[in-house]
Amino acid sequence: MTVKHPLTQMPVVDLSECIRCGICTEVCPQAFQMNAAGYIEVVELTAYPEPEVNEAIKYCPVHCIDWE
Repeated sequence: MTVKHPLTQMPVVDLSECIRCGICTEVCPQAFQMNAAGYIEVVELTAYPEPEVNEAIKYCPVHCIDWE
């Protein structure tokens, strides 16, 4: 697993744009989860799996995920 974004970079989800389709949680469950209220959350990690997060960004139908 390639990890290139330690501590300083993390994925973020624009919840105002998110349609809660769950694609990100399917593609990258290490970094994204659905909370009890039904919203997507970014899991707090020391480093994020770049290839998987990039896949989630790529397949998000409303493009509401990005690196910060």
